[in-house]
Amino acid sequence: MLRTEMRNENSTHVDKMTSFEMVQLMNKENMNSVLAVEAALAQIAKAVDAAAEAIGRGGKLVYIGAGTSGRLGVLDASECPPTFGVTHDTVQGIIAGGPERMFKAGENAEDVYENGVADVEKVLNPGDVLVGISAAGGAKYVIGALEKAKEMGCVTVSVSSNPDTAIEKVADIAIVCDTGPEVVTGSTRLKAGNSQKFVLNMLSTCAMIKTGKVYENLMVNLKPSNEKLKGRVVRITAAILDCPEEEAIALLEQNDWNIRKTVEGAK
Repeated sequence: MLRTEMRNENSTHVDKMTSFEMVQLMNKENMNSVLAVEAALAQIAKAVDAAAEAIGRGGKLVYIGAGTSGRLGVLDASECPPTFGVTHDTVQGIIAGGPERMFKAGENAEDVYENGVADVEKVLNPGDVLVGISAAGGAKYVIGALEKAKEMGCVTVSVSSNPDTAIEKVADIAIVCDTGPEVVTGSTRLKAGNSQKFVLNMLSTCAMIKTGKVYENLMVNLKPSNEKLKGRVVRITAAILDCPEEEAIALLEQNDWNIRKTVEGAK
């Protein structure tokens, strides 16, 4: 039996616990998500290097998955343009069943191998990186996508929460975060989902850092699309130029609120 499908002995009587006991247990179990990711850091670093190389050549980092796994991929991809100033094509997320499955579950979508093949054919080019995400590690939709991507000359990465699974065997780089049995048996939106979010954060963020989208630890490609982000742009510019915020605002206004352009023009 897959470890993510086993019963967790610590939560056998969770239905009899107080609310505090429940959240205490869940918090304790969540710590295992971090430890599981720590054990996979070497493989995650390999995937970061592959993604950075692809993006540096003008290629793409693409996530694909079903259910929670697909939603997390779409979430990570959607946050890259405002954070790092890349195009919406640079990092993409594909969820089995299409965009509507972000809001309404369709569990059978993961079972169709051919749809995974068809969906990646639409977006991938040789040299791109495809990250197939499946907690159980056996979603046919994801397997189809990975096998097609490999056939197209892409680098393939798998992210799973069980060892020795089908997607691990297909991928060039296999990331396995063994999070173990869930508090609610089989509910992989919990610990397994946590670990997936951690891994995707690392993949996209580190790839962006390695391709020059971050200066020191500052988001120099940040798009000031609301008041909060506009204030952040001002603070980043002031920190880099070591100037008062009022001066940073004046310089930014002269440079269309582009941090890089402002900094380069002032130095």
